[in-house]
Amino acid sequence: MAITLIQTGGTIDKDYPKSIKGWAFEIGEPAFLRIIEKLPNSKKWEIIPLLKKDSTELTAADRNDILTACKKTKNTQIIITHGTDTLLETAKSLATLKNKTIVITGAMRPERFSNSDAELNFGMALAGVQTFQSGIYIAIQGIITNYEKLSRNLETGLYFIK
Repeated sequence: MAITLIQTGGTIDKDYPKSIKGWAFEIGEPAFLRIIEKLPNSKKWEIIPLLKKDSTELTAADRNDILTACKKTKNTQIIITHGTDTLLETAKSLATLKNKTIVITGAMRPERFSNSDAELNFGMALAGVQTFQSGIYIAIQGIITNYEKLSRNLETGLYFIK
């Protein structure tokens, strides 16, 4: 079996724009492609570049598309890269899924930045998806837990276990 990697966008995938000038960012190719190329070829991957959106722009229809992609894959281990602002909302929308282990992760800084937390978060997600029982989990800011146990301080942006 392969591990399914689903891109939805967010800061983790932000890149310098190719088509405009200035400091603005656009969501580029999946960051996980650059991360997994550093790993030995011991894993099989199913790559699904589903969305390229900031998570604050995700709609109910987008979350339904994510749910559908998770249902359609025959693989039971799924990592979703996502923006940090609404990853808990997406986790809740996936809660009806059974018999799949899904870890949602993202980054506070783009993976392209040398001081990004993307590789750490993705690494935690990769470990979690292979060791946890079926359910929906979040890997962010050095924490990996079931989504129902996680909360966020909206003033600081930090996640914490309730």
